[in-house]
Amino acid sequence: MKYTQYFHYMKQRPDRSKIKDEWIEFTIKNPVRTEIQSDNRIRKWAKIEEEGKYLPVILLEDGETIHNVFFDRNFKED
Repeated sequence: MKYTQYFHYMKQRPDRSKIKDEWIEFTIKNPVRTEIQSDNRIRKWAKIEEEGKYLPVILLEDGETIHNVFFDRNFKED
């Protein structure tokens, strides 16, 4: 997987350091929703059963480079 410098910086935060690479990969491959943001970045969500929360993964326009991940407590599945 490819990552931006921003991702590496934000991954150091205590609330994000516990997010596993396998969860990120799962979200990219098995999203329950995918949206294109106004800046053309791609946002994909999946429920991480271990945590009981939804994880959005924000990818750059190339669809491969991971820019950001965090648990979204406001996400509602349709």
